[in-house]
Amino acid sequence: MAAVRAALRDTLTASRSRQTEAVTTMTDTAGPAGTAHEALPLLIIDGANVVGSVPDGWWRDRRGAAERLRDRLVPFARTGAGGMTGPLELVLVLEGAARGVASVPGVRVEEASGSGDDRIVEIAATAGERPCLVVTADRGLRRRVEELGARVTGPRAVQS
Repeated sequence: MAAVRAALRDTLTASRSRQTEAVTTMTDTAGPAGTAHEALPLLIIDGANVVGSVPDGWWRDRRGAAERLRDRLVPFARTGAGGMTGPLELVLVLEGAARGVASVPGVRVEEASGSGDDRIVEIAATAGERPCLVVTADRGLRRRVEELGARVTGPRAVQS
């Protein structure tokens, strides 16, 4: 398992600078002064799965639905979700027509160039020893991230 994590970490080197830049804009989610953002528990949201779990017309405007989800997630970065207490590093993974949504303080948006599930697995692999929780109802994705040591909860954990 350590070899799998190491291999995935090596493939993510190119995106590290983009992630670091996004993290530095989210200082209001950081813990006490001097706390490294990377030490915070990691909460990864499967945007397509969470948006699709509520039949509210999201299919007419996928990007708008993703923006509304992003905005609803902001408080969870401070308070926590799914049994994880805040503050958290919160990452919303978007794919397809939902791409183009900007990060906001508290929520880093990661766009999947291909499969959103693959991007979620890559991010989970970078968690290292810190707690990692993935929000999805996708059984295949659940299995993949649990193999990396992440915990999984369903979309209800972040629906208000």
